[in-house]
Amino acid sequence: MSPQASLLPFVAVAVPVATAVAIVLARRATVLRDALLVVGAVVTFGVVASLVPSVLAGEVPTTTLGQLVPGVELTLRADGMGMLFALLASFLWVLAGCYAIGYMRGDGARSQTRFYAFYALCLSTAFGVAFAGDLFTFFIFYELLTIATYPLVTHKGDAKAIAAGRLYLGILLSGGVLVLAAILLVYANVGDLAFTAGGLVGDTMGTGLTVLVFALFAAGFATKSGLMPLHPWLPAAMVAPTPVSALLHAVAVVKAGVFAFGRVIGFVFGPDVLLELGVHGWLSIVAGITIAVASVVALRQDHLKRRLAFSTIAHLAFIVLGFSLLSPAAYEGGLLHIVNHGILKITLFFCAGAIHIAAHKDYVSELDGIGRRMPYTLGAFALASYGLAALPPMGGFVSKWYLTMGALDADQQVYAALIAGSGLFTAAYLFPVVYRAFFKPLSEEALAHPHGEASPLMVVPLCITAVVGLLLGLGDLGGVYSIAADVAAAVSGGAP
Repeated sequence: MSPQASLLPFVAVAVPVATAVAIVLARRATVLRDALLVVGAVVTFGVVASLVPSVLAGEVPTTTLGQLVPGVELTLRADGMGMLFALLASFLWVLAGCYAIGYMRGDGARSQTRFYAFYALCLSTAFGVAFAGDLFTFFIFYELLTIATYPLVTHKGDAKAIAAGRLYLGILLSGGVLVLAAILLVYANVGDLAFTAGGLVGDTMGTGLTVLVFALFAAGFATKSGLMPLHPWLPAAMVAPTPVSALLHAVAVVKAGVFAFGRVIGFVFGPDVLLELGVHGWLSIVAGITIAVASVVALRQDHLKRRLAFSTIAHLAFIVLGFSLLSPAAYEGGLLHIVNHGILKITLFFCAGAIHIAAHKDYVSELDGIGRRMPYTLGAFALASYGLAALPPMGGFVSKWYLTMGALDADQQVYAALIAGSGLFTAAYLFPVVYRAFFKPLSEEALAHPHGEASPLMVVPLCITAVVGLLLGLGDLGGVYSIAADVAAAVSGGAP
């Protein structure tokens, strides 16, 4: 791929910042303030979408930001892998912005201006992570993402939210220290931090140091990815408003964590170096254990958002497992699951928030018959659950297919069986929600307090994301599959 000077990657990062400033300035005109959130999201999506033809043509639109540290050039590059993440984030921000307005109004939430401003800033840092062209630029935006989301996690301001925020910052910033140490070691020994498909370190660091650096990266990125046992912050963060939960799980913090694994495995070390060292196998083991344990824990959660949180931990581990298997098909499956899981999981969280606002219910055991009162919301929940269980023709089936085939290509039959059979776990903790909602009678309490769907500002986005989850299984929507195939080929040494 050839670099091409362009301001568009920088514009994609800058527009959400400008949106946040405009939201604060319009704080007294609430209708204008809310409209600005959506307009900023639409503009950003347009900017990101305009980059797709260039990326598909083999170009890499690049913005050079200058040197923050002597000898280290900060760059934003819209390569294929970054485009996948940025497309997901920008598309979902449009829908999440509308949804957040409906949720915050329906919940009578306080400090809405602050909430929307940090919501926009969070997306700006996510685009910075997506388009970072080197490890140092990546690290800056990676840590800014943690800081920008902290006020969202603690938005309610009660003791439980503050405690969750402290745990969130403690674990994630500690992981950042490990990542920074790894970056410094790479620069000191390699003299370069630019992401390079197939790896940039080569044999310059020696076996012992290379293993140490990989371990530092793996431990640091495991915090944001929610790999066990570094996952406790993720269920705790469910005290945040549901639009935050949806953002954290679909496009922001946790996706930045698994995206980071893809970058380091494919663009810092490369499959050849890792295969020679064999250290990727330990990461596969941790990911496999996380999948099994998190799925079992999800079965035991009655609180709907906590059930979804442990589901996310399991599915993030699938992505990490795909990257760590080092076969082209598994790497491609990991990339595709970033997209498919993001679409399907945000749908499920949108549905949980709509149920909370319309019916004031948060527990699975309270949802008997609710599907007859909220058919659109629970219908979308059913469709997203079906997709996350990796059943055809949903997008979740496609990414799990690539992951399974990639595991077989890597001669890892145990992991192939785990991936193929994982749909049963997902069905076991999501399908009972659907069964209760549509096939059990309404409780007496529900009959005494009738309600309908939540605001269209909430229901329309969740219906759209559910349908997109289906469309991703029916064709190459937005060029996602083509981009993922090109990235996997480039990482493995093939022609993109």
